[in-house]
Amino acid sequence: MKRIFAWGALLFGILYFALPLIGMTNFSLKMRRGVYSFDAYAVVLSDPRFQETFTYSVIMALVTIVFGVLLVVPTAYWVRLKLPTRRPGIEFITLLPLVIPAIVIVFGYIRLYNTSSWLPLTGTTSGTNLLLMFGYTTLALPYMYRAVDTGLRTIDIGTLTEAAQSLGAGWTTILARIILPNVLVAVLSGAFLTFAIVIGEFTMAALLNRPAFGPYMQLLGANRAYEPAALAVISFGITWGCLGLIQLVSRYQKGAPPKA
Repeated sequence: MKRIFAWGALLFGILYFALPLIGMTNFSLKMRRGVYSFDAYAVVLSDPRFQETFTYSVIMALVTIVFGVLLVVPTAYWVRLKLPTRRPGIEFITLLPLVIPAIVIVFGYIRLYNTSSWLPLTGTTSGTNLLLMFGYTTLALPYMYRAVDTGLRTIDIGTLTEAAQSLGAGWTTILARIILPNVLVAVLSGAFLTFAIVIGEFTMAALLNRPAFGPYMQLLGANRAYEPAALAVISFGITWGCLGLIQLVSRYQKGAPPKA
């Protein structure tokens, strides 16, 4: 009986998620009346706005990943090594972006860093891009921190640190050549999640008036019929591609020995 219930729940879940995707994909292929075609995909991929916004979001995602790694890896390492009693508080702080809406965060940024403030980041394009990158880092912080912290849990950082210090290594060398290689797979998992978040994020990019992929998707959906469905399928494929890469690197992590 339990097995029947389990298979029934699995089937329900598959249908619940698969049927809308199948319907959306089917609709996106009907731009040419009477036949299935990829015309909607061709229109989307050839649109200069698509290329501009997607390129912008990819660049922002890569910059956010780099900044997130530089912020999270040393922090998580130091907390585990020197401040284990502070871990609950740090974890609570890193989880706050899950309960604070993005619109609240971005309005706080606009209030603090507008053109009349002491640090007018919104007054220039580079400053606004920097502010958006900080916002993306905040949104991705729970996923990046948990991934890195889980990776650090699998290695003996105390022994590795003492061994490196006994050989004369400094903190920068320890982080770059000992800790980071050992948690690289965990970092990649957090990076793929960060990439998926940045590519589809709408609120911050729209309110900061940046040419990102999320606002483009919303604008296209408000003015077209078949192209938004094609764009949604493309976005879904990107997200699932990132999840597949996470699974791939997670399997690699299980069999990878610690690096000394």
